[in-house]
Amino acid sequence: MEKLMLQPVGRICVRDGEAALMLDKKYAPALAGLEGFSHVQVLWWFDGCDDKTARSVLTVQKPYRNGPDEMGTFATRSPERPNPIALSCAFVTAVEQADGIVRLAYIDAFDGSPVLDIKPYTPSLDRVESPDVPAWCAHWPGSVEGSGEFDWEAEFNF
Repeated sequence: MEKLMLQPVGRICVRDGEAALMLDKKYAPALAGLEGFSHVQVLWWFDGCDDKTARSVLTVQKPYRNGPDEMGTFATRSPERPNPIALSCAFVTAVEQADGIVRLAYIDAFDGSPVLDIKPYTPSLDRVESPDVPAWCAHWPGSVEGSGEFDWEAEFNF
């Protein structure tokens, strides 16, 4: 199998209710043209779950209260998976290209998590107008905007 080489482009900074992507200075030029996009897709590394045990998890027992009794890791958003890669869609509040900073309204990541890549959210490529989901999660919000007011704690068993 081909060896993969991943190199973080920066770190996630979450402090005092503020969130940002802090890129290594050499990657600051890669932010050119990101202004004007309201959202970004952030690929980041669940570094807190990067060990042999977490990487061996292939099934989980009832992670969602209304879900099946057992689910495969690839049917969940669990950080425990063969490759602890996370994907978060985040609202951009500012792009400071000269400093290599993308300020965000929020991101569901821990402070210091490695950022692998950033992609602009474009509805023509990233939005599915009428996706099908299992019945047990059909009542979840239909958008990121609706998710902020949703009682997510009532959905999870962890």
